[in-house]
Amino acid sequence: EVQLVESGGGLVQPGGSLRLSCATSGFTFRSSRMTWVRQAPGKGVEWVSSISTGGASTVYADSVRGRFTISRDNAKNTLYLQLNSLKTEDTAKYYCSMGWMVADTPRSQGTQVTVSS
Repeated sequence: EVQLVESGGGLVQPGGSLRLSCATSGFTFRSSRMTWVRQAPGKGVEWVSSISTGGASTVYADSVRGRFTISRDNAKNTLYLQLNSLKTEDTAKYYCSMGWMVADTPRSQGTQVTVSS
């Protein structure tokens, strides 16, 4: 059974930073391209970033490029998203998923990021 467990969210002031983690199991993580998406209250799912199997290739949505960094540790079966220079519009629940540049309906619990002063 595929399991994706996100963590690391919280309440942070504008300009602050957070590091999100996604612990995975039930599939061959090192062979899977991975993605982060987010969903703000009342809005649709927004693709944020994707990473290749080895981590050499990464892509970002225009709204986060230069502020967020996606990475992975294949030895730990874990995906990461470093969030810097956070803005109020980054407030959303963040989810990880398998795939490349996909924005499917999340099936995991997600982790809430709230940016507020």
